[in-house]
Amino acid sequence: AREALAGKDGLLLVLYGDAPLLSADTLRSLIGKQRQEAGAATVLTTIIEDPAGYGRIVRDKAGKLSAIVEQKAGTPEQLAIREINSGICCFDTTLLWKHIDEIKPDNPAREYYLTEIIEIFRRTGHAVSALLHQDSQELLGINTRVELAAVDRIFRERKVRRLMLDGVTIEKPETVTIDDGVTIGIDTIIEPFVQILGKTAIGQDCRVRACSVLRNVNLGDSVSIGPFTFAADSEFENGAIAGPFSRLRGGSHLEQGAETGNFVELKNTRLGPKAKARHLAYLGDAQIGPRVNIGAGTITCNYDGVKKHPTKIGAGVFVGSNSTLVAPLDLGEGSYIGAGSVVTEYVPEDALALGRARQVNKPDWATKRRKKD
Repeated sequence: AREALAGKDGLLLVLYGDAPLLSADTLRSLIGKQRQEAGAATVLTTIIEDPAGYGRIVRDKAGKLSAIVEQKAGTPEQLAIREINSGICCFDTTLLWKHIDEIKPDNPAREYYLTEIIEIFRRTGHAVSALLHQDSQELLGINTRVELAAVDRIFRERKVRRLMLDGVTIEKPETVTIDDGVTIGIDTIIEPFVQILGKTAIGQDCRVRACSVLRNVNLGDSVSIGPFTFAADSEFENGAIAGPFSRLRGGSHLEQGAETGNFVELKNTRLGPKAKARHLAYLGDAQIGPRVNIGAGTITCNYDGVKKHPTKIGAGVFVGSNSTLVAPLDLGEGSYIGAGSVVTEYVPEDALALGRARQVNKPDWATKRRKKD
């Protein structure tokens, strides 16, 4: 840093990379105190119940900062001190570069402690100040996965609090996971155990029901997400409905008023306005027009083992239950697909397509079979 800042006088702010809760306001206060005191440095300190692992703040009889003692080098009396060094410090650069080479690795760990510069400043007659921060939580460092989890929880509590103050209802907020990049509109309701992740954006007056997971999705206004719905990299226009137990994978798009329901999976599929697929369907690489009804058990066979193929379904098409649509395929507007059909060829507009074997009944066959057994 000294070479990079050569010829530049002023203040140097030194931060730790493992203290992510630190606020801009606190840094401004630290810089302000350094400017006011005009000494060699100002150290940010706080008091915690268990100071183990942190450098201790040693003060003289007048209460002035005299030294920072690291955990490995402290005496029992020094280790009993609960005021700790946060590691955040504001230096006068001229004095820092003048004395920094005096730091030596003459300690049990054989390490260079930047904190030793405080004692060096005092020894050479330069004043050092300490800014005691009342919110020790803000200065938490991360040294273990336990501490990482604790800091992550604080971040998420902050996010949830901000959203609720902005008009979002979050039921049982302690169970909800919301990433910092998420935006949610006013009067939206988030139920327990929901995860809203990545860059998800949710509009106004939506409802995301319990145990759903949304990652990098955009919801318009008045969208309803049923319980246990998973959606990623997808779009929901105003009034769209998904779930319960729906799965929408990358590239899925529900236009205004479109619906997916129980155990429906979409992949790279666009469902037109007021189109419905409410039960037990897989729709992949499909363009589905407005007011289409997809019956229970319908699947688009989009993969032939080598390539993916598209299915195009025109406006107002009725697809009967348990239909198998073998792509590439085009169903004309207003056409009907009989239940249980396997459809492999183009269906004209307003036509009825049947792709199943004719039913044959054999009288008394079951009775004869039972007697034979």
